[in-house]
Amino acid sequence: MAAHPLRWRLLCELARSDLRVRELVGLAGQPQNLVSYHLGELRASGLVGTRRSSFNGRDIYYRLDLARCAQALAGAGAALHPGLRLDPSPPAAPAGGGGRPAVLFLCTGNSARSQMAEALTRARSGGRVLAASAGSRPKPLHPNAVRVMAARGIDLAGWRSKHLSVFAGHRFTQVITLCDRVREVCPEFPGHPGYVHWSIPDPAAGGSIDEDTYPAFEQTAAELETRIRFLLAAIGPGTSPAARAQSTAPAPAFPQEV
Repeated sequence: MAAHPLRWRLLCELARSDLRVRELVGLAGQPQNLVSYHLGELRASGLVGTRRSSFNGRDIYYRLDLARCAQALAGAGAALHPGLRLDPSPPAAPAGGGGRPAVLFLCTGNSARSQMAEALTRARSGGRVLAASAGSRPKPLHPNAVRVMAARGIDLAGWRSKHLSVFAGHRFTQVITLCDRVREVCPEFPGHPGYVHWSIPDPAAGGSIDEDTYPAFEQTAAELETRIRFLLAAIGPGTSPAARAQSTAPAPAFPQEV
């Protein structure tokens, strides 16, 4: 699958962000029918999945299954030679500027997805990544977000929702939008951060009773765990779970103004 030049280009773009067909066409510089054909091949292989936009219901977002790619690469290496077995933790890239990376997660309500992503990033990096979250239309933290994080040993007691304007003027290494609606209204931040989109549905959209939506929250938390594991491996040294296990230094406090 990855040997074809166009498929490799599509995989590389999707490794960075979830994208729509028209965006992939522009990035690859190839006709839409050709891009769509190779996207179909990648979907059939299981390396790429799709999700319908929750913003307009028409667009389709393509996303790379990083865990499936890791398994395929590890399997190929082991099949060729035992010495080529891959470390399950991807290598970490150097952090820019020598400081801690800073990531801002955005969704519409800042009541579930972005709060969980912030909490997981802080916890899984041991505080070595500055994480924050906000929403374009904030609403109170959802009880199920608190529950699924508590099941992972993370306490969200006292956390509050914030409007994205709170972070105007702050510099971030990456700004990650988690819902299709907020991607359309995401403002520019200083310092030219990397803008990434993860098309993740609102887990609270499936019902008004907390017990009915809890499975969706659990599924969202699991997806965020996987994505953040790969994010930490790529964003800087000392932030992956393997690197954290080798350090006993206390996690630095997150600055209140961010």
